[in-house]
Amino acid sequence: MSDEPSVEIIARLVPAILRGLHALEFASRHVSPTTLQELIKAVAGRNDDLGTALAASRDAPWPERLGPVRQCLERAGDATLAGLTDFIAAVDEPQPIVAAYRALRNYARACEALYPLAAHLKPVSQFFLETSSRDDEALAAKLASVDPAREGVGFMHVDGPAGMRGGCSLYVPETYDPRKAYPLVVAMHGGSGNGAAFLWSWVREARTRGVIVIAPTAKGGTWSMMEPEVDGPNIDRLVDQVSSDWNVDPAKMLLTGMSDGGTFTYVLGLRSGCRFTHLAPVAAAFHPMLMTFADADRLGDLPIRIVHGTQDWMFPPEMAQGALRALQQAGARVSYREIADLSHTYPRDENAGLLDWFLAA
Repeated sequence: MSDEPSVEIIARLVPAILRGLHALEFASRHVSPTTLQELIKAVAGRNDDLGTALAASRDAPWPERLGPVRQCLERAGDATLAGLTDFIAAVDEPQPIVAAYRALRNYARACEALYPLAAHLKPVSQFFLETSSRDDEALAAKLASVDPAREGVGFMHVDGPAGMRGGCSLYVPETYDPRKAYPLVVAMHGGSGNGAAFLWSWVREARTRGVIVIAPTAKGGTWSMMEPEVDGPNIDRLVDQVSSDWNVDPAKMLLTGMSDGGTFTYVLGLRSGCRFTHLAPVAAAFHPMLMTFADADRLGDLPIRIVHGTQDWMFPPEMAQGALRALQQAGARVSYREIADLSHTYPRDENAGLLDWFLAA
């Protein structure tokens, strides 16, 4: 195998894809109308070696037995390259910020294509781990011992294809042990998003720490804020379905979401009968009227972590500050995190701290 041209192609293509994905992550974390042009300058050039490596892959005589590897890499490379190319071109579009957000959706497509190779290629496996755990030999050995053909673990889509309205995407750790109860995170996408894409905001941390993640997709274009009876029961149904097939810890259930998903976290999470033990709205809108629907008994000592950006141009931080005051006055245990350089985007770098808070005894 060492003489096959495909080995050299893999050695070129994998690092190029990973560099491109890191660039898309950086752009996603910092994108806003005011930063877009500077980000485009920072990302420019990150796609040069990727395009060359993809062309070489397509020209190379891959052996048939490595066909699945080739397919994963070329699909991941194509999506990464499209994300970088379209992001750089966004500045020339009629609505640059809309075009930029659209370009960044390619990140999730690339991750879904690349992830099957995590069981076989160390750099890919490390990419899908928290930075602090990428050199953890014990964790690497544990992951390496898992049968890559094992069913019922990894990422999957429930009730239809990726992004199906009313369905969900799901991640179950490959190291899943049915004798153990696992913490559950239900992560809700922002407006016009879908669970298949938002899932990849959480896989890295879930794989590292052993957490089950459900990323539901709203039944409509966004969450049914004014009619919680539309999306609320569906989320309960999905949680019941997952809990019947995997061992979920009912004492560790986090409801979180970005933007509209964060607002719907308030809508569902403050009401009587909500099963979630922790709430974490991110970049969410908050109106005092939400408190009129809240259950006073539930709010008492309820753990809530609010994450918001000082630079949020859609929902100003004053909204989050108002939520902090209202929820504290109602007796909730509120942890508030306002991030100075964060705009209206999902801060993946906050996931580790969020899980530290959620998983603390």
